[in-house]
Amino acid sequence: MNKSRAALGVLVGGALALAACGGASKSSDVGTTTTVGSASDSGHVLSFAEETGGVSATNEGVVEGGTLNILDYNSGASNLDPQRIYSAADLSLLGSTVLRTLTSYKIAPGKDGTSLVADLATDTGTASADAKTWTFTLRDGITFEDGSPITCADIQYGVSRTWAHDVTADDGPLYATQYLDVPEDYPGPFTATAEQEAAFSKGVECRDPKTIVFHLKLSVSDFNFTVSLLAFGPVPKAADTGDKYTLRPMSSGPFKIETYDEGKTLVMVRNDKWSQASDPVRTPHLDRIVWHFGLAEAIIDERMIADQGDDQAAITYAGLASQSLQTVFSGDQYADRRTDGYNGFVSYTIMNLKTVNCLAIRKAIWLAIDREAIRTAVGGPFTGTFASGFINPRLAVDFAEATLPEGLNADGTANTEAAKALMAQAKDDPKCASAYKLATETGLRFDHGASEAWTKVISIWMDSLKAVGIKIIDNPIEPKDLYAAFASNPGDMMRGGWATDWNNASTVIPPLFIKDGGSAYGNFWDDPDYPGFVERVNAALVEVDRAKQASMWKALNQWLVDQVWSIPGTYTRAQYLVGSKVRNAYNWYPFGWYAVGNIGLAA
Repeated sequence: MNKSRAALGVLVGGALALAACGGASKSSDVGTTTTVGSASDSGHVLSFAEETGGVSATNEGVVEGGTLNILDYNSGASNLDPQRIYSAADLSLLGSTVLRTLTSYKIAPGKDGTSLVADLATDTGTASADAKTWTFTLRDGITFEDGSPITCADIQYGVSRTWAHDVTADDGPLYATQYLDVPEDYPGPFTATAEQEAAFSKGVECRDPKTIVFHLKLSVSDFNFTVSLLAFGPVPKAADTGDKYTLRPMSSGPFKIETYDEGKTLVMVRNDKWSQASDPVRTPHLDRIVWHFGLAEAIIDERMIADQGDDQAAITYAGLASQSLQTVFSGDQYADRRTDGYNGFVSYTIMNLKTVNCLAIRKAIWLAIDREAIRTAVGGPFTGTFASGFINPRLAVDFAEATLPEGLNADGTANTEAAKALMAQAKDDPKCASAYKLATETGLRFDHGASEAWTKVISIWMDSLKAVGIKIIDNPIEPKDLYAAFASNPGDMMRGGWATDWNNASTVIPPLFIKDGGSAYGNFWDDPDYPGFVERVNAALVEVDRAKQASMWKALNQWLVDQVWSIPGTYTRAQYLVGSKVRNAYNWYPFGWYAVGNIGLAA
């Protein structure tokens, strides 16, 4: 799937504009879903705790060896070059098989899989007191597939490739160019002069072959999460083929690429130069992984449901199509093969605080929406669960259910009477006069992506709010132009969605609500409380005590819910089906897909 990316590169008050990486799901944001906790539809039950998968999510019956097949409708891999990989599915697939990084996530089901662990490094890094200098020591025994040792120079060189825009095409994350104290005119390793390389080496310093030091422009307390991205992985200079490196990267993991026939198959086999003793993260079982491209989506689902022959040892790159969900989730015969979990996205409705500058009206809108009707119109509970805030449950350390506004119906139906009471309160409040007039007379312009689903959704919004005296002006926008339109001419309400780049709410709250964060479109800075909010965000960004930082993000999330700067929509979900012989196929929370390198097969 394509990644969704916010505008990059602006730094104000310690908050960077950040990117949101997408996953392998086919789900789409259309609005709202169901209650926090659980909801049912045709016998299907969703809850925060639920991560289905049955036997397929366990290690039961695994034997060593065998071939796993990955069925994919795409025409080929989007990228294999570590500095160009950015979709969640590819980060999960390549990061658990071929490519290693200084740090990674523990490969485990549920929230345990969000724990940051050492990978190529001996620990998760040492930060200076101001979090502007980060030091990592490489562990012994780490090698590339040709047996050559991985050294600091390989990581230094790999990171330097991020600046080679003509080679990498800025396909991958650009945190290196944003964070590292490297001269702005550095062009990357392909065209840099000796002087430019020397200047770069001061920002990414090799003190010795096993010690790498990153010098940052600003305090980044979670930089050790940043280096878990494959863009910070090693590349041996002698093996670099420039823009062709994406066809055959050098492996540092338990698998290596044997062949890649674009549009047809990519075959991975075990890397005999990899050592389990040097890798505390991955536990491979397979001999081969074959990635099949260009398959018809409907045929993929049919094959997985039939579960015949080699498809018994198969997984799919993308989730089940909507027309297959009722079949797969209507009975117990698929219970040991199906997975239903969060895909990492949160949908939300941005409120423009310049025009809707009345808290009572913003709360009234939230209470008046018939969220259950909208959910039913777009696919029912398979689409996800109501969000209680802006931090996805996959960010287990930072996540806590927020206390929602008084009067918000738990079943998702509209509380029209409570919303009317809030509108009456707004009418009598002089500070709400302009917003009240706009909402009840002119109408609130609602910007959203144009789609067939939204033709049904917007009518529910309009009817729900009309019942409390609020008018909605429908403004559908071509999806490709949506965020540019938000930036140039924001509506009174705008619909968006967000996923994180790593498991820290530093990639959620700052980009969505800080003025130059990259995806803040609601004129939040017009709120009198904005300066105090920024101060709290900046304090969280530089807090190096992870537990304390998590409590700060939770408190900020609750504050945002209380102020209704935006209305949380959905923690979206995705559904998958695997072959009957597949094991260890569970939702790896940081990526919302499988840790493919740890999958095994039963006899």
